[in-house]
Amino acid sequence: MAKDDSLYLGHMLDIARKVVTKTSGLSRADYDQDENLRLALAHLVQVIGEAARRASPETQKAHPEIPWANIIGMRHKVVHDYLEVDEDIIWAVARVDLPALVKALERIVPPED
Repeated sequence: MAKDDSLYLGHMLDIARKVVTKTSGLSRADYDQDENLRLALAHLVQVIGEAARRASPETQKAHPEIPWANIIGMRHKVVHDYLEVDEDIIWAVARVDLPALVKALERIVPPED
């Protein structure tokens, strides 16, 4: 894996962990009532998508367990169609998809020393 790809995968893992931590123990009602959290999660999902977009095609092909197209597509949705971002989807990404992404990335990204 190229050095840059390791950086991008590590960044995806770090940011996904942040989202998981920020939403741990929260309900959907908590999310709905916290504008700062909603804005933060939308931004963090965007950052994960940008890092995924920058991973080389070789790395993406080598790791089909990562839903690259979905992650990058979500980034595009948040950035380019921001008026139509569905809070249900952001919440589901935060609570379901990103914990699974963390597990998948932990198998790929070498632990930091």
